[in-house]
Amino acid sequence: MTQTGLTAAQLAALAKYDSPTVCNAVELWDLRPRSQGYMDHSIRACFPQLPPMVGYALTSTFRSQSPPRSGDVYASIGAQLEAFSSLPGPPVIVFQDLDEPCAAATFGEVMCSTYKRFGAAGLITSGTGRDLAQVEALGFPVFTKGAMAAHGYCHIVSINVPVTVGGLTIYPGDLLHGDWNGVTTIPAEIASEVPAVCEEIARAEAIVLNYLQRQEVDVRGFNEARKACAEQIAALGRRLRGR
Repeated sequence: MTQTGLTAAQLAALAKYDSPTVCNAVELWDLRPRSQGYMDHSIRACFPQLPPMVGYALTSTFRSQSPPRSGDVYASIGAQLEAFSSLPGPPVIVFQDLDEPCAAATFGEVMCSTYKRFGAAGLITSGTGRDLAQVEALGFPVFTKGAMAAHGYCHIVSINVPVTVGGLTIYPGDLLHGDWNGVTTIPAEIASEVPAVCEEIARAEAIVLNYLQRQEVDVRGFNEARKACAEQIAALGRRLRGR
């Protein structure tokens, strides 16, 4: 699964922008329907104050309702860590909790401390987490459906398989961007161009925002600013799509 990824500078450039701006940029290429490619509202940032998370999906499935047939969760974490080298950049650990309803927390302080120490950028689970105060102190971004106090019979079932989290199918190695607003994928073929497009979108939107900062405003002036913004973004989209 080894692949060519973005440079550290390109990943840092993506992390300068929030996920809504990234989604707006990706839309302009018209590579997928506008209602696809991002997780639904069930997946929320536990620590909204942290900066955007950017990295490559290290996917796993998880259960905690019943004991594993063999092994334990920490042995499986070792296998995950060994798989980090197959990714082209910092991993984002993505868990699909297979128990329905969720039986116990997917992660805690020890797991997140381990992942961060080995270079992970964050963690996402369709289940829940615990030790949130300690994980927050690590400055480690986590995205969950909520919190639960116990770990149950937590164990990792499989690693590097497609998973579904927040209504979105994530494949091993997918490029992810997440913040307070949610989590989105970024198609690999356009990823290197997205930061520059985000900047152009911000400049276009500034036409409206700057107008609204004027001492005197009226509907006509607003409509003119909105039209100029829309025209710039439409022209940007045509250019990206080669039309």
